[in-house]
Amino acid sequence: MNGCLMEPTLYTVKGIAILDNDGNRIFAKYYDKNAFPTATEQRTFEKNLFNKTHRANAEIIMLDGLTCVYRSNVDLFFYVMGSSHENELILMSVLNCLYDSISQILRKNVEKRAVMESLDIVILAMDEICDNGIILDADSSSIVSRVALRTDDIPLGEQTVAQVLQSAKEQLKWSLLK
Repeated sequence: MNGCLMEPTLYTVKGIAILDNDGNRIFAKYYDKNAFPTATEQRTFEKNLFNKTHRANAEIIMLDGLTCVYRSNVDLFFYVMGSSHENELILMSVLNCLYDSISQILRKNVEKRAVMESLDIVILAMDEICDNGIILDADSSSIVSRVALRTDDIPLGEQTVAQVLQSAKEQLKWSLLK
């Protein structure tokens, strides 16, 4: 038996990051404390990753022993990192789910300002996709529906005027339909 054959594991994602078009972190979550034990090492890796990918047209790069899949949109870069022996298609499915979920949550307005304004929901979506490096779900519509359920629990005082009006419209519509 070949000794270098890696055993399959549930821990497929080493990290997820969203960077702006200057390479600054919007949000990042690292699941492998051995690969990135400190915030300084994480930021150094992010700068290096951004420098290697921000002008490239590819979707995948090998960097520092990691397989990194990425995607850019307007002024954001989305990254999903896995080990060097990880299946790129699995990492790509996580990346696509992340991007599609955020796109649906932000009503296709995937840009830095919109992500920053809804960062809590974006983080919630990330947590629904991946937990401690284990992929939980890669279907963006189920992620969005679960995240939407949780945002319905926001107290009235913390909702935006648009959310309150939308809720009132829904209630009025259903009362008229009875």
